[in-house]
Formats: sequence, structure tokens, C-alpha cells
Amino acid sequence: MKHSLIAVAAVAATATSGHAGGFERSTTPLGFMFEQGNYAELSFGAVRPKVSGGLIVAPSVTTGNVTENYTTVGLAFKADLSPKLSMGVIIDPTFGADVAYPTGTGYPIAGSNAKLRGDTLAIVGRYKFNDSMSVHAGLRSVGIGGTVSLFNGGANFYNASFANDRDIGYLIGGAYEMPEIALRVALTYASETEHDLEASGFSAFAAGGVISGSTIVKLPQSLTLDFQSGVAADTLVFGSIRWMDWSETRLQAPDAGSANPLVSYDNDTITYNIGVGRKFSEAFSGAISIGYEKHHGGNVGNLGPTDGQKSIQIGGTYTHRNMKISAGVRYIDVGDATALSGNGSFAGNTALGVGMKVGFTF
Repeated sequence: MKHSLIAVAAVAATATSGHAGGFERSTTPLGFMFEQGNYAELSFGAVRPKVSGGLIVAPSVTTGNVTENYTTVGLAFKADLSPKLSMGVIIDPTFGADVAYPTGTGYPIAGSNAKLRGDTLAIVGRYKFNDSMSVHAGLRSVGIGGTVSLFNGGANFYNASFANDRDIGYLIGGAYEMPEIALRVALTYASETEHDLEASGFSAFAAGGVISGSTIVKLPQSLTLDFQSGVAADTLVFGSIRWMDWSETRLQAPDAGSANPLVSYDNDTITYNIGVGRKFSEAFSGAISIGYEKHHGGNVGNLGPTDGQKSIQIGGTYTHRNMKISAGVRYIDVGDATALSGNGSFAGNTALGVGMKVGFTF
């Protein structure tokens, strides 16, 4: 019963983050490191966001949907090297953004678009002092790159590609467990990474129109508290609190002139999730959870016109011998935002995410 209930907590992370703070798409979850025995899992997520806005001074001028559907795939593997020591590897689609303002709408930056991709490859070790106390640590190789095209009044004035760059960071944390009541509290810190992105393309601000040079971008450090506990027979409460230092992330692009910074954030983000899981039979468990991220107000960047979120998610886990299949669906109320230097308003926006995870113990 205890292991089945522990498994159902993972359902909360099965449907991808979708519109979390900044352009994070996954939290690089470490729950697989706490599975019993050797373990491997494959996860898949798909998100359909709808984000649109319009001019405050001319409400009839609207943007159309400026976000694009996307999918994510992740892999994780853990091996027990001894009763106390285990090692794991995870490949995670941590960061991403797909923004495209439709053409022909009359919106001042119609035609502008941006695509960013970032992934994490992490090697993690976990050492158990006893059944209650453990520590975990590892190295993270994080990559980021993308493209940005900016239009103003129908004319393209900036079109840049940023070559993918990788940097090495680390993570470190610890956990306290009481297996008899399915209690686990884990705290994990992940360091920031710094990326030197080579840029190429066209800019109306560059000599001869040719972009040259590079820019330094920091991807934020984070601190995550995960918790779960049995509260009654076959019932588990779980949740997380995650802080990300997004105020340190800034893309000051070469030869972008008055368009700079292309990406910046005034505030850090704290994302809260809490839920309850229930075992219905030896094979099936279900869960429901809610999430919250504060709306900060003020102006946001045109390439990320959202501010905060609320979400609800339901899911289930089916267990058969050494296999677990988890699936979930998540509805996100995307926070209203003001962009275009205060002239654009984005409201009433949503996203729908679905996810699946297949895990094997061997």
C-alpha cells in the first residue's frame, strides 16, 4: 500500500508544467531516485496554450493566439549500486518558449516570433544513511539556444539565431522519510548556469545590417521543497514549493537596439502545488492537485505575455507487476498581463496539458 501511494504523488508532475514562471517547462523531477530497486521511466507531455490580447487604446485590434502547441519527452534511469548508494541519469526538456504573433492583425508587432529550447542532462547520486535520512547530489549539463524575429508595422527589423550553448551546474539536497506512514520531505537546490550565445542574422541597428557577437544569459538557480505524507488509510497528501531566481535572467541581444532586452523578468517566481492521492485498488490509484503562482503586475515582455497562473490537475496510476503507467490532465488559468510597454492587454487565457509516464522496476 505504501509504495502504491508514493507512486501516485508522481501523477502531479506527469502533465507538463506549461506556463510556469519564465520559460520553464519541466522541473527536472527527482522522484525516480526514490523508487524501489532499479528503475527506468519514459515521460511524454503535450500542451495546448491559448494566449491572446489586444490594444488598450483600440480594443478591436487583437493579436490572435500568440502561443503554439508543444510536446515534451523525458527519460530517467536509476540503479542501486549497494543497499545505501544509488545512481541516476535524467534527460529533461527543462526550458522552452514558442511565441508567434499572427500577421495581418494590425497589432504593432504582428509577425514577431521567438523559439527557445533548453534541455538538462543530469547525473545524480543518492546515499541513504538509514531508512529515514538520505542526501542526493549531482551535476547538470544545461543547454539553451533559439531564434527571434521582430516586426514593427509589418517590417522585419531584427532576425537572429542564437547557437546552442551548454554549461555545467550542480544540484544538492537531502530527504527525511518515515516509510511506515509514506512520509517524505525533500529539499533540493540547483545552481544557475551561464551561457555565451553566439548570434547571427539581420538587424536594422547593426552596421551593414549584419549581426555579430554574442550575449551572456543566466538560467536561474532554484530551490524546491517536495513533501508527501499518508493521512489516512490508502490516502496521501502531497505537494511542492518551488522558487526560481528569474530576476537574474536577461537576454541583452547583440545589435538589437531599442528592442533590448529581448527577454527579462522583474520578479522571481514561487510556484505552489498541493494535492491528495487515493488508492482505490491494488492496481489503481488516483490523484487531484491544484497549483498557484502569484500575479506580480507591471509590464511583461512581448515574447512572454503572461503573469502568474492557477491550475488544477487530475490523474491516475495503474500498476501491473513491475510496470506503472501514470497519466494526467492539467487545466491552467494563465494570469492576465500587460505588455507592449503598457499598451497591450492579455486576459482570459488558458492552457491544457496532458501527460503520460511509463515506469519499470527491475
